[in-house]
Order: sequence, then C-alpha cells, then structure tokens
Amino acid sequence: SSLGSMLGLLSYPTLIEPRLAVRTQSWAWSAAYVLYALLCGLLAWANRGRSATGAAALEQAAGEPPGWGLRLLWVALTGCASTLLLAVTAYLTQDVAAIPFLWIVPLSAYLLSFILCFQAPQLYKRRFWLPLLAAALVSMAHVTAPVSYDQRVPVTMGVVVTGLFICSMVCHGEVVCSRPHPRYLTSFYLMIALGGALGGLFVGLAAPNLFPAYYELPVGLVGCALLVALRIAQERRAWVAQGIEWLAWLGVLAALAAYGAWVGRGVQESLRDVRLVARNFYGQLRVKDVDENDGVGLRRRLLHGVITHGEQILREDYRRRPLTYYCTASGVGQLIRATERGSPRRIGVVGLGCGTLAAYGRPGDVIRFYEINPLVERVARNEFTYLADSAARVEVVLGDGRLMLEREPPQNFDVLVMDAFSGDSVPVHLLTREAVAVYLRHLKPSGVLAVHVSNKYLELEPVLERAAAAFGKPALLAEYEEDEDDKECFSSSWIFILDESTRAAFPHLLEPQKRLEPRRGFRLWTDDFSSIFGILK
Repeated sequence: SSLGSMLGLLSYPTLIEPRLAVRTQSWAWSAAYVLYALLCGLLAWANRGRSATGAAALEQAAGEPPGWGLRLLWVALTGCASTLLLAVTAYLTQDVAAIPFLWIVPLSAYLLSFILCFQAPQLYKRRFWLPLLAAALVSMAHVTAPVSYDQRVPVTMGVVVTGLFICSMVCHGEVVCSRPHPRYLTSFYLMIALGGALGGLFVGLAAPNLFPAYYELPVGLVGCALLVALRIAQERRAWVAQGIEWLAWLGVLAALAAYGAWVGRGVQESLRDVRLVARNFYGQLRVKDVDENDGVGLRRRLLHGVITHGEQILREDYRRRPLTYYCTASGVGQLIRATERGSPRRIGVVGLGCGTLAAYGRPGDVIRFYEINPLVERVARNEFTYLADSAARVEVVLGDGRLMLEREPPQNFDVLVMDAFSGDSVPVHLLTREAVAVYLRHLKPSGVLAVHVSNKYLELEPVLERAAAAFGKPALLAEYEEDEDDKECFSSSWIFILDESTRAAFPHLLEPQKRLEPRRGFRLWTDDFSSIFGILK
C-alpha cells in the first residue's frame, strides 16, 4: 500500500494532471472506487467460510495481548515519524527554498521507510541504524540552526531528507520489531494509523495555536531520541531494575538532556534578530530589522519563509517610498504613475503584504486591498506605516481575493493588481480563465490588470498570455533588472492585460514592453484544468 501511495504521488503531477481535466479525473476515480468496492465484496464472499476456523486457530496460539504501554509506544513512534515528515516538509519548502514539488522528496523518503520496514523487516538492525540515528539527529539539528542558513540548498536538503529517512526507519523499524501475534494485528495497524493521524493533527492544528514559530521540527527531533531510548529501556527494564547497566542509562539520560538543551538553544538563536514572529493556518510570518550598510539605515522586512513580501526603510525621508518589487522603476510602479493625471483613481490590489502599493495613493484616491490572511493585515498595520501614511483612502477586505471579487458588484478599478503569493508561487485558482474573467469585470473599460509573476521556478507568462487571449486582449510583459547600487528596487516581472485602445493611450509606458506570444501546444488554464509541471523553469 505504501508503494502504491508512492507511485500515485510520483505519477499524478507528471502523468495525470497534465493530461486530464479535473472532471475527467473525478469520473475515472469514481469508477475505480466502484470497482474497488466490488472486488472487496467479491473477496469477502469468496472467504465467507474461513473466518470462524481461522479465528479459532489464532485464538489458541495467540497468547497474551499486547499491553497498553506497548500500544501507546506504537502510537508515539508512528506519530513522531509523521510529525517529522510534516515538520521537515514545512522547513524545506518555506525556510530553504520554495521549489515546486519539493514536498514530494521528504514524503517519498517517509514512504520508503514504511516499504522497507514492513516488506523487509530484516533490513532493520539496531547495531546499524541506531548509530546512524545519532548522527542524523545531530546533523539535522546543526543544519537547521540559524548559523547554517548560508549553506547551499542541495547540502541542506540532502542532510535533512536523509535524516528524515533514518529517523523514520528507526521509528517504523522499532514498531515492526514489536509486532504482535497475527491475532492482534488489527489493533496493531489501528495504533499505527492513529499515530500517523495524531502526528498530522499536532502539526496541522495544535502547533499553529501553541507555538508562535515552527517549533515542530526540534520537538520531533527530541521526541524521536526520547522515544527510541524508551523503547530500548522497555525491552531491558528487568536488567535496569536489578542495577545492571544503570551507569549506561544515566549516560543516555545525560545525552538526551544535553541534546534537548542544544536544540532548544538553536530555537532561541533563530529568534534573536527577529522583531516579530507569528503564525496561523496560512503559515509563519517574520518581521526583521536589517541594516545593509547602504547609507539609508534600518529596513523593516516582512518574510514568509525565505521570500520577502515587502520592506520599508524606516528613515523619515525614505519611509514613504515604495520598495522592492513595487518601486517606481518596476512595471507596476510605472503603470500606476502613468495614471496619476486626471480624476482620483480606484486601485484594487489582491494581496496586501506590508501595504507598499498604498504609497502611490493621492488625495481622493481609493486603494482597496484584498487579503486572505488576517495576520498579514495586523502586521501591515502594526509594524509598517505604508497604510497609515497613504494620502489615499485605504480599504482592506479580508478573505480570498477571487471569492470576494466574485461576490462584489463591479468596482470600476482603473488598475487592478494581482499580487497574491503563497511563498514564491501564485495560487493556481487565481490564474485561470474564470479568475481573469472576474478581474476584468471589475475594471473600467480603460482599466489595466497587472499580474505579478516574479519567481525563481515557474514560468507564468504562457498562462497569462492564454488567459488574455481568451478575452481577445494582449498581454504585455514589463521586466525590470535591478542595478547593483539600487537601494530601492528588486528585479521584477509584471504582466499587463488590457484593451488595445488602452494600450494606445499609454504609448510612452506600454509600447517598450514585450508583447507575449502564444507558446505552441500550451493549454489554457481553467478551473477544470491546470498543470504546474508544464511551466517549470
């Protein structure tokens, strides 16, 4: 079953998603599920006369059922492995690199440990795996410490994923080693499933409400070391009670305490230069004050993982200047400045960040932000001053930007900026033909839709070109390459979707931009079809 899960995991984004629409996938899955149910019924009918005899034979040879102490240890070990899987995935995808499909790597390592331990339990030998576990726990704690942030991504990924595999092998290996008589296998597998579920609930529900930052990984590392020690102690409790090996166990306890203290110190160090760290269901946000020794003093930076979602220079004569991807030289900066002449404007922005685009507001303007994460609004208002300093009237609508726009009457925006990012990527449902139709409904006839597509790993240009072409509109790419001495701008890529008549009205701005051409064979993204695999850089 774990091998089947791994094959499904690897085949879906590469073979199924790029070829089949969601509706087709749904029908195929439903048909396969009906077939599965029929086969289960057929198997039950074929074995209808064997259950009583088999149960009686098992009862005679089963012996005593496993105690609750052992059952709880099964739950704890599998729960620890599940916790480490999710914690490592979050660490790699947010604090190391926002690479698409990166989550597949740790999940494959986790599933491989299941396959090996349950299919070939003879591969798990303590004298081999326990020394590897000690090395894995130390190396994982080291590379995830703040002093290791400058390490190369492949090195960090290699150490962390290998460490996860070793930890999972030991946790699952210890569970398999204590597997009971077949009479009790139902409860055995129930405890394994319960442990995996509890690990997921801990990381997904409990941790965001208990911890202000990502503490699950250090908790999982210390928990893994402690549980393996308890498992070994459980087997040798009679020896320990007789006073044999007590010095060795004191040494083990001292090592565990020292490891826990070291990991805890690493957690403390990770927050040393952070002004604010907070998290919720949507992820972890950090606010840091940094001085890049460029003569402008402190910058306040908003980070989601390793991705900067906006920053502000705190010096009075700089704090109202838009920075990073939204500076005056960027595509969106040039576009908004080109609309300054004339009557007050209505500007919509999907994605708040630290509120940088509010810096372009003039008296009489309305800048309406749509933000799904309430924590982002709190940070933007309390840690940055763009919203408070803006001369425009600033409105913030909380909720999914597309859903909020679908429910509202036409807003008649002069400019609508699509700048919603999850880490380093734009959520797929914000880039489909149906989503673009919603955006265009809220524009004035002369309005411009500006979509931020700056990222390292996805080529979003063909997606937006096809969406624009579906409505008979051109898509223009505005790119800016930052200068080494530039204190205010990041390199950025913006795509404008607009009418031909609007394009002619801004020749000084839009004509130099590159008009996107269709990519041969590229399929239009809709709510029923999308494939990130096809746009990897």
